Amino acid sequence: MKMQNNLLLNFRKRKNLVAGFCLLALLFAVLAVLEAVLPRTSILFTVLKKGAIYSLVAVSMNLLNGFTGLFSLGQAGFMLLGAYTYGIFTIPVEARAQVYQYFDGGLVQFTLPVALALVLAGIVAAVFAWLIGLPVLHLKSDYLAIATLGFAEIVRAIFQWDKIGALTNGSNLLRKYPVFQSCLFYFFVSALCIAVIMLLINSTYGRAFKAVRDDEIAAEAMGINLAKTKQLSFVISSFFAGISGALLAMFQTTIQASQFKSALTYEILLIVVIGGMGSVTGSCISSFLFIACSEWWLRFLDRTFMIGSFTVPLLRPGFRKVVFSIAIMAIVLFYQRGIMGENEFSIGGIVNFFKRLNGRNPKNTKSDGQLDPSEAR
Repeated sequence: MKMQNNLLLNFRKRKNLVAGFCLLALLFAVLAVLEAVLPRTSILFTVLKKGAIYSLVAVSMNLLNGFTGLFSLGQAGFMLLGAYTYGIFTIPVEARAQVYQYFDGGLVQFTLPVALALVLAGIVAAVFAWLIGLPVLHLKSDYLAIATLGFAEIVRAIFQWDKIGALTNGSNLLRKYPVFQSCLFYFFVSALCIAVIMLLINSTYGRAFKAVRDDEIAAEAMGINLAKTKQLSFVISSFFAGISGALLAMFQTTIQASQFKSALTYEILLIVVIGGMGSVTGSCISSFLFIACSEWWLRFLDRTFMIGSFTVPLLRPGFRKVVFSIAIMAIVLFYQRGIMGENEFSIGGIVNFFKRLNGRNPKNTKSDGQLDPSEAR
């Protein structure tokens, strides 16, 4: 019976994996059709590209906060490092005199390929995370959050300092680096990175992260090195945050340190909480919902609307943010564990969802396709 249960579990995991790849292929096909039909200026593409970028940084933050249990607020700082690394090393040599016009053409006088610059953006963020993590990861809870938030603010201030303007261009914009207009590029890079994170979560390293999150004393008693495990999670999370910063630089077409304020970290944290701490699927879904609501669906609330000579009250610039905040509060109140909780996408979960809508009571199953212990007899 045990062998039969193991075979059933393996079959369900393979089925979910195949279904995931099929849905991903279908998504790319739909994106290709949309890009061929709709104009590039459509707000839909803005939402899709920014949603893909925020999905990656939200999943990277969830790896640290949700799966390892480390409350870090330094994501904006690592995104800044990745964005500047990409911009500095991809500006064409012939354009550097124009970009670094106040700093004699800048310090760097060579150009790297885009793919190499993306990887380098992640590496630079990871190196800084390793250096910062040595003293900071000994702190816990709110103290760790304050320390990492302070790091992000210090990095932002330093990158605006004119004394190192030959490298960062000071408080001036970085521009004229390669950008991509296609949604397919952003989705491909984000999907590839998220797939790597999911493989990591489902490996022995991922199980060590979860053990540290659940009980540090028990994890250490089982032979897990707490310091190395926390450091590894912090570095990997920062690596992918750096890549997402590079993607954000492409999306915005210009880079300035003032864009990476602490509010950016709070937005990412909010996305993680709404999606579910410990759910990759939840972070991806909430990222697109967050961007769609803030950038598209609620825009009409900022426009004055008149019925004849009567002006509809409250509809004015800024009212969109009020409604958006109320909606977020409602989600947090009624979905305290987030949209997905700690669950992930599975075929069985979708089937059970529709069965519940039809009033049927499906057998208890776990989100990863495993049978509930009470059913495994």
